[in-house]
Amino acid sequence: MIKGLSRTTRFPKSIATELKRRRRALMRIMGDKSIALIPAARASVRSNDTEYPYRADSNMLYLSGFDEPEALLVLIPNRRQGQYIMFCRERDPLQETWHGRRLGVEDAPDALGADDAFPIGDIDDILPGLLENKQSVFHTLGKDQGFDARVLGWLSKARSSRRSDGGDPDAFISLDYHLHEMRVHKSRTEIALMRKAASVSAAAHSRAMRECKPGMHEYQLEAELIAEYTANRASHAFAPIVGGGENGCILHYTENDDVLVDKELVLIDSGAELSGYAGDITRTFPVNGVFTEAQKTVYNIVLEAQLAAIEAARVGNHWNDPHEAAVKVLTRGLRDIGVLKGKLPALIKEEAYKPYYMHRTGHWLGIDVHDVGEYRLNGEWRALEPGMVLTVEPGLYLGSSRKIPKPYRNIGIRIEDDIVVTAKGPEVMTSGVPKTIDDIESFMRQ
Repeated sequence: MIKGLSRTTRFPKSIATELKRRRRALMRIMGDKSIALIPAARASVRSNDTEYPYRADSNMLYLSGFDEPEALLVLIPNRRQGQYIMFCRERDPLQETWHGRRLGVEDAPDALGADDAFPIGDIDDILPGLLENKQSVFHTLGKDQGFDARVLGWLSKARSSRRSDGGDPDAFISLDYHLHEMRVHKSRTEIALMRKAASVSAAAHSRAMRECKPGMHEYQLEAELIAEYTANRASHAFAPIVGGGENGCILHYTENDDVLVDKELVLIDSGAELSGYAGDITRTFPVNGVFTEAQKTVYNIVLEAQLAAIEAARVGNHWNDPHEAAVKVLTRGLRDIGVLKGKLPALIKEEAYKPYYMHRTGHWLGIDVHDVGEYRLNGEWRALEPGMVLTVEPGLYLGSSRKIPKPYRNIGIRIEDDIVVTAKGPEVMTSGVPKTIDDIESFMRQ
């Protein structure tokens, strides 16, 4: 384990080579006479003097694996004295007694593979010198206005002392595009880590499904999820969604405090974060373990849509192809049960399904749950390539509208899996959770 990293985001030592490769790739893009500045995320206050659990900036994690606050990663291509510099907190016995261990400046180079490390408290003295005679500053402005102001101050100081043959050090280039394009293509190492996150996520969903009974509260199933994550040294990648009955029609329902009612469904959307990578699974199942006929009908529409979308997640297809495949099945299903009326092509063109299926069929997945990366290139849906990882998550949300036949009202169903695009076809990393009606009912009877 890389010393100093937290239990939820630390990477195994085997990824050290991978981190080095990423930094080198970024510096090749940057070119000479440039510098990149990647600040750590700030610690966030929850209330008064308590803080939320710290979660590192995703770009910082991607390039260094370091997850402490008050840090700055600096990359300077072809700098003789060292290309990779880390500013971080010094060891402090008093602070560590209260708040936990720090990596420290002395251990940072060895632990993080950095060429050099300096105390974060010395940054105002050191950074202007590193900025001198640089023509390009790779830094994404607008995310942290306080840090942006400091950068401008360092640039002003560097400008006043630069040599006459140096470039003007105020050409800002956003890091986002370059890093996001790197992050959208997962390496074998990353996919191996994501399979582990998917496995833990699947185990948690299976645990909740097994323990579910009428009369429980939604938060009790949430507790089962979190217990499984914690037992596997993971955390939840986002606030779990546990919606029973009509709550399943609320896309981002997180109150999780209602009673689970007999003969109703419960929708769970949750995923583990392990080694910095996220899982993201949704399953919908009957609270009592047995689907009603109306629930079966709607569930099979969503399942058919998901299987069609997964099949479309193939190399050479475009990002929108899985969504179009799902929309076709969902729209036809809504017509079959009497929610929509008309010819299928017209209903799809008019987006008549939107009141009942209002979101996209998936998103990129990686260090962020909704991971970075463009969905369109030059105005066109991008082609799917090996190593891309996405979710596939169609749903139907049939609320209390009188337009919906009574047997289908207040049924909310979403089914989501994590998919790796491979040369051999889509790989479902989250297949460890029961998904068909027969498998769910059989599993819940055990």
